[in-house]
Amino acid sequence: MSYLVLARKWRPRRFADLVGQTHVARALINGLDNDRLHHAFLFTGTRGVGKTTIARILAKSLNCELGVSSQPCGTCSACREVDEGRFVDLIEVDAASRTKVDDTRELLDNVQYAPTRGRYKVYLIDEVHMLSGHSFNALLKTLEEPPPHVKFLLATTDPQKLPVTVLSRCLQFHLKRLSPELIQGQLEMILGAENIPFDLPSLHLIARSADGSMRDALSLLDQAIAFGGGKLSEAEVRDMLGTIDDSIIEQLLAALAGQDAAGLLNVAGESYERNADPVSVLGELLLALHRIAVIQAMPDSAGAAGEMNPVIQDAAKRLSPEDVQLFYQIGLIGRRDIALSPDTRTALEMTLLRMLAFRPAGLHGESPASGGRDRAAMAANPAPATSSRPTAKPAPVSTAAVTPISRPVEKPAPAVVVETPVTGMPVVEALAPWSEMVMTLPLSGLVRELATHATLDTREGGVFVFTLDQAFAHLLSRERVAALEQALTNALGRPLQVRMTAGSPKSETPARERERVQSARQQAATEAILADPTVQALQDEFGARVNPASIRPKG
Repeated sequence: MSYLVLARKWRPRRFADLVGQTHVARALINGLDNDRLHHAFLFTGTRGVGKTTIARILAKSLNCELGVSSQPCGTCSACREVDEGRFVDLIEVDAASRTKVDDTRELLDNVQYAPTRGRYKVYLIDEVHMLSGHSFNALLKTLEEPPPHVKFLLATTDPQKLPVTVLSRCLQFHLKRLSPELIQGQLEMILGAENIPFDLPSLHLIARSADGSMRDALSLLDQAIAFGGGKLSEAEVRDMLGTIDDSIIEQLLAALAGQDAAGLLNVAGESYERNADPVSVLGELLLALHRIAVIQAMPDSAGAAGEMNPVIQDAAKRLSPEDVQLFYQIGLIGRRDIALSPDTRTALEMTLLRMLAFRPAGLHGESPASGGRDRAAMAANPAPATSSRPTAKPAPVSTAAVTPISRPVEKPAPAVVVETPVTGMPVVEALAPWSEMVMTLPLSGLVRELATHATLDTREGGVFVFTLDQAFAHLLSRERVAALEQALTNALGRPLQVRMTAGSPKSETPARERERVQSARQQAATEAILADPTVQALQDEFGARVNPASIRPKG
C-alpha cells in the first residue's frame, strides 16, 4: 500500500476534529442542527487553514444517509465516498484551471437536474477569485436563486478580488491563521499516535515556520521525519529549515547590550560562514527583541510565556526599553530593505551597526531601573557644553532686522468677583483681552472663525456684546452664536448671554491682529536674511537672488 502523507491522513473528518476554527464550526453546527441552512457559503483565509476541509465536512453532513446532521456517521456509503473524493453529487471545481465563461456555463447546465445519489447536489468551487468577470456574471443568477437541491460552497484565499455582487449572495466565514501553540499541540498528538520520537523544540520550530497553516506544518513534519530518519531532533530540524542557532542571537544581544561594534561584526561574519540567511538572522533578532520588550513591560509574564532563557532575561535587565524599541524599528526597516543592498552580508552588518550609531547618547549604559535616575541627575546638574570645533564669530546683523515687534500694552482690567448660582462660592473672573481669551476657548470650525473676526465691545454682568466684521457677516447665525455663548459659559463658570451684530469693529479683531503680527514677523525675517553678510556676499559674487516666499520666521 502506498504511503499516505500526514496532511491527507490526518485531515479532519468531523467538525469536532477541526483545530482553531471554533467560530466557523459553531455557526455551521447550529445551522445544521436547527435546519437553517443558506444556499451559498464563502470560506476565506490563508492557505492550509481548513477551507476545503470544512466544505467537505459540510457536504458530508448534508448527504449522510442517516439524515442532515452536524455529526455525520462517517460509515455510510455517502460519507465514505465524500472522504475518498468520489461522491458523484459533490462537484469539486478548481477555478484556477477553469476560468473561462464557457466552463462556468457548462458547469451550470446541470444545476437544474436532481442529485444522482445524495440529498443535495453540492458545488465546491476552490479559488473562486480566479474566475473571470464574465464567469461571475454567468454565476450570479444561479448563485442567488439556485434550485432547492443545490448548495454552493466557495473557497478563496483572496476575497478582495470577488465582486460585491457575489459577496452579497453568500454567507461569509473567515478562517483564522492558527497560532504556533495550536499547531504544536496538534503535531504532538499526531506524533504520539504515529509512535515517532520527537523533542519539543523541534516541533516549536516547525510550528513557527508553518506561518499559521496546518497543512504547511504537516508537510514540514513529513519532511522532518524523512530528514531525521524516523525521528525529530532540534538540530536536524534547524538544519532542514535553514534557521540559525540560538547562540547567534544570544551573542548579538550581548554585543548590543555591551555596545560592542566589533562583536556585532564578528557574530554577523560567523552567521554568514554558517550559511545563515541574513533575513532570517534579523527575523530571529526581532523575535528576541519582542520577547525582551514583553518581559520589560510585564515582568510576571516571563515564566508564563516560557521565557526562561537566561540570555533573554539578562538582556531585558541591561537594555533600556527605549533601546529595545529603537533596535526593533531599525531591524524591521533593515529587514525590509535588505533586498536593495548589493550584498546581503553588508546589509546585515550595516543594520546592526546602525542600531549602535543611532542609539540616543543620553541612554548609553542605562538599565531600565537606573535610566530614569540618571536622566534626573543629568537634568539637575547639567554638564557644561564643550565642543572641539572652533567657535565662529557671529556675523553682525542689522539692528532694524531684529527689533522685536512690540504691541501696545493694555492696562489689565480689574478682576470681577461673582457668585455661582449653584454653590454660591465666589469665582474670580479675569477679564483678559478678547484676542487672548478667544485662543483659550475650545472652538473649532466656523464658530472659531466667527469669534476671531469679532470684537468684544462691552461685557456687563452676564451680557457680552460683540461686533462682527461686516466682511464676514455670512458667518453670523443663531446656532454659532449659541455655541460661542456655551463655550464662554463653560469657561467662566456662570451663565452668560452673547449678543452679536455685523458692522464696523471699533478695534482690531483677533484675526486681523494675528495677520498683522505674522506680517511683521515675516518682514523682520526677510530683512534679517537680506542683511546677512553671507547672503550679501553670495549676491555680489554669484548674482544670487533671495526668494522671499522661501523665508519663514523662527518660532
